[in-house]
Amino acid sequence: MKTISFLFVLYAFLFSSCRSEQNFDATGTFETTEIIVSSESNGKLFYLNAEEGNRLKRGEEVGLVDTIQLYLKKLQLEASMKSVDKQRPDIRKQIAATKAQIATAQKERTRTQNLIQANAANRKQLDDWDSQIAVLNRQLEAQISSLENNTASLNEQSSSVAIQIAQTEDLLKKCHILSPIDGTVLVKYTEPGEVTSIGKPLFKIGDMEHLYLRAYVTSEQLAQVRLGGKATVYADFGDKKRKEYSGTVTWIADEAEFTPKTILTDDERANQVYAVKIAVRNDGAIKLGMYGEVVFHKE
Repeated sequence: MKTISFLFVLYAFLFSSCRSEQNFDATGTFETTEIIVSSESNGKLFYLNAEEGNRLKRGEEVGLVDTIQLYLKKLQLEASMKSVDKQRPDIRKQIAATKAQIATAQKERTRTQNLIQANAANRKQLDDWDSQIAVLNRQLEAQISSLENNTASLNEQSSSVAIQIAQTEDLLKKCHILSPIDGTVLVKYTEPGEVTSIGKPLFKIGDMEHLYLRAYVTSEQLAQVRLGGKATVYADFGDKKRKEYSGTVTWIADEAEFTPKTILTDDERANQVYAVKIAVRNDGAIKLGMYGEVVFHKE
């Protein structure tokens, strides 16, 4: 009788242990936001301080591509800009002589008109001065128009050079390799001294502080899953070692998909499931690709 009781207790303990191990709503693997940082310029890579495992701050400079040719091009463009500025005419000084001629002609016309009133000059002399003043005014208008057109052309040329300088400065800025996010270097693809090109991967960085568990739930479980909903996530370290974390549902797939072969669900008969992401703040213990379990908090 005692043997039967012992066996019953042992069976109940094993059964309850087995149930406790399966006391989760879904399982999945831990992932993070990964960014592959690529080169934005061509040239020799002077240095790249992005060793695997290094923690980088957003905007931190970690590498530099050869900038010599771009810098020399910028100096050339700046010299061209100075040359254009020196060619720009001073309209006020250029037309000063013509204006002086017009002023003198107008004085002579007034003097001649006074002489005519005193019967000391004839009408033809006054007409000659009127004709000369008209010619000088037309010359002044043509001169101003020519100088303004020349100035406008030089202004356009100056603007074009300024745009080229801005483009060169942008290319120079892209030679400086910056970290796009706060994160940890996951993979390094190239080494200093190598010649890189636009689009060539340099390193991969991931936000290891803010991870998420990608899990899969059945359509029946969707009723208890909502965006912003709280959940308890368990990181599986193997040998029945688990660690508990607080999580928040940040994404739910719009469409169902076939059950991935590597994923277990509470309903093994389900052929289609919905992917969800549960955000977790990592304390340094969780690694990418590690399996995890999630229990959704019921409202």
